[in-house]
Amino acid sequence: MATKAQSFDYRQSMMNKQFEVFHYRDRKGENISIHHHDFFEIYFLLEGNVDFLVEGKTHHLEPGDLLLISPQELHQAQIRPNAMYERIVLWIDRNYLAGLGGDFSDLTGCFDHDSPMHTNLLRPDKIRRAALQDLLEKLTIEFYGGKPGGDLYAQGLLLQFMVEVNRLVRNITTQQPRQEEPDLVSQVLTYIGSHFQENITLENLAAEFYVSKYYLSHEFSKRVGISIYRYVIFRRLMQAKELMEAGNAPGAVYQTCGFGDYANFYRAFKSEYGISPKAYFAEVNS
Repeated sequence: MATKAQSFDYRQSMMNKQFEVFHYRDRKGENISIHHHDFFEIYFLLEGNVDFLVEGKTHHLEPGDLLLISPQELHQAQIRPNAMYERIVLWIDRNYLAGLGGDFSDLTGCFDHDSPMHTNLLRPDKIRRAALQDLLEKLTIEFYGGKPGGDLYAQGLLLQFMVEVNRLVRNITTQQPRQEEPDLVSQVLTYIGSHFQENITLENLAAEFYVSKYYLSHEFSKRVGISIYRYVIFRRLMQAKELMEAGNAPGAVYQTCGFGDYANFYRAFKSEYGISPKAYFAEVNS
């Protein structure tokens, strides 16, 4: 079954409160800068030459690979040009997916970081790959088809797909797909992820990794698409959002996240999200 590919949509926020699905096929590929979502994302590569950066780890993808991306995980597809690039992308609201599970089935389990077998990358065998692709293509058709009952049919297909993904995760053996050794930028990303609350500067990062600050700055910006300073601010803001969503007031979180004073936190938050920290706190805790 073949579904009709869509024009690429640059938005990185959900319009549907439950889930959305996209089927993209193009030759150029659009390199979106590193980013994060407030929802679950599943990325299924159909064709192309792609490296995918997730939380400092680089995965080289093969057609048929699945990537599971949790809310707040920083990620970026790095697409090699001059080749056909086709993928199906599924976005699912956190609360919606949690509500689909039964008494004995947690469909969010495949995203569980605390699981000893947790991985972002799944590489199913040919039979499972074909079955998962068929479900996603049917889901896309029903989601956009406008037929009577299409929304319910699409929900049923999503439920079936997520059951299959969770079964696949549970059946993972110790023979995981080989991952590339972390390069300099990947190591720096991992380091920042563990130390962003501290006073991180280009100079102390360069000293930590025994490279010149000019080389590090150039390589990081070329790879990630933003400066090291911007990335550190991004990580701090992500943590601030999570803490406020958990009920912590803005005045109590800015220092925890590494901001020197509230004024800097306010400006950075308002610039990134278009809303003040206090307004966001009131919105998510109303």
